[in-house]
Amino acid sequence: MSQDPWLQNYDATCRLAQEIAENIHERNRQQRTGGNPAKINMTLRASLQKLKQNIAQLKEDLLRASSSRRLMQSEADRRQNLIDDLLTRETQLNASFKGDITEPEPSRSKLMAGGASGGMSTNPWLVNESEETRGLTFGEIKQQQQQIIEEIIDDLAHLVDKTDDRIRNETRRVKLVETKSASCGMLVVIVLLLIAIVVVAVWPV
Repeated sequence: MSQDPWLQNYDATCRLAQEIAENIHERNRQQRTGGNPAKINMTLRASLQKLKQNIAQLKEDLLRASSSRRLMQSEADRRQNLIDDLLTRETQLNASFKGDITEPEPSRSKLMAGGASGGMSTNPWLVNESEETRGLTFGEIKQQQQQIIEEIIDDLAHLVDKTDDRIRNETRRVKLVETKSASCGMLVVIVLLLIAIVVVAVWPV
């Protein structure tokens, strides 16, 4: 049995929202690393416009189905909740695109739970969430990432310190060898001069 067209459109819209979120993350990464995000910004504007159109189409189709009584009221209410979640997600994505990446805490749990009850398809925003972040709030995830970054910085600083110590040790060794070489050369010259003096002294006139 084929899936309800409305649900297919909903799933496609969820995937589009996830793709937009990933592209915003990549855009922000390029900005931090000095890249040129102009192309991805153009793609994001088009995708955000498409997301808006898809949500509007879902609302229109739901209204038409409800008016014609092709849906039970409970199913119509559930689909309306899904649309509300998508509208919240759209607002968050637009804010992230403009640079305000703060997302309200409650919406995350709603989006993660949306569409999973009553036989609905699993919300695609649940896909690929790791065990380490599952159940955490955005603030906790951000704090976890900050701790990881600080650990990496500490490791790099430790590595740099060890490298500096090795360089200093090798420099001292090189100077010591140079000093010994110079002393050895002077000793050879002195010995040769002494020999020359002895030879001249005993040479018969």
